[in-house]
Amino acid sequence: MYHNPVLLEKCIEGLSIDPNGIYVDVTFGGGGHSRAIFNKLENGKLIAFDQDADSLNNTIDDERFIMVNQNFKFLKNFIRFHGFQKVDGILADLGVSSHQFDEADRGFSTRFEARLDMRMDRKQDLDAAKILNTYDQDELIRIFKEYGEIKSSYKLAVTICERREEYPLETSVQLNEIISEIFPKTRINKFQAMVYQALRIEVNDELGVLKSFLKQTIDVLKPGGRLVVISYHSLEDRLVKNFIRSGNFEGKVEKDFFGQPQLDFKTFGSKPIIPTDEEIEINNRARSAKLRIAERL
Repeated sequence: MYHNPVLLEKCIEGLSIDPNGIYVDVTFGGGGHSRAIFNKLENGKLIAFDQDADSLNNTIDDERFIMVNQNFKFLKNFIRFHGFQKVDGILADLGVSSHQFDEADRGFSTRFEARLDMRMDRKQDLDAAKILNTYDQDELIRIFKEYGEIKSSYKLAVTICERREEYPLETSVQLNEIISEIFPKTRINKFQAMVYQALRIEVNDELGVLKSFLKQTIDVLKPGGRLVVISYHSLEDRLVKNFIRSGNFEGKVEKDFFGQPQLDFKTFGSKPIIPTDEEIEINNRARSAKLRIAERL
């Protein structure tokens, strides 16, 4: 196991685990959340998804555990493949694991000199360097504006396009130099994080995958089954919040002929659960985490 699981106790509490139930952890990573779920099972089963081959080093050697080395956008297909129609609970801890941030050659971190990779699935062709060198100016503006919520997206995209005419942009050091020219030095870490987030979301189609996954939870969860999702930025959290409240990503509740709201989930509380100061001190990754819990109606 290679990281402290974020909001672990609240996640386990939110899943309301039946020892004989079927549970899914769609973001296995270091296996921290999975092991805590697994420890509460008797005759139940745990199915874990992770497309990152590194996660296979952390699997649980037990016949009640099933590892699926795939993107969780294939949730329904693989649940069915393994012989299950419905499950009792699903956990998703979105974003990048501490391990991925701490491994320099993965290219997720602003701290190391490394190739701008950022692929969760290292078998795919598209990485961050390819985006910087091949996307046209308008495409770069779009991803920095939509996924990084960066006000200077135009200036950043223009500078990238000018600089790549001189030499290929392939490393974090090259990108950090461009960022430092455009944004105020006093807040450079924040702007680096925003740029890297935008590239990472595009490389891994993170929001598209999240939408696909959330839609599938309606079919996969039993009535009374729990959905537990931790998000780390407003783009993710907005999608999760709107979906569990309304069944769509716009947040508009549909009503039937008689004016009754058509809902798929019951939500617990209007605000997300956030970590305590003590947890953030132990695990810095938790600082931006927001946990939402819903029950399938």
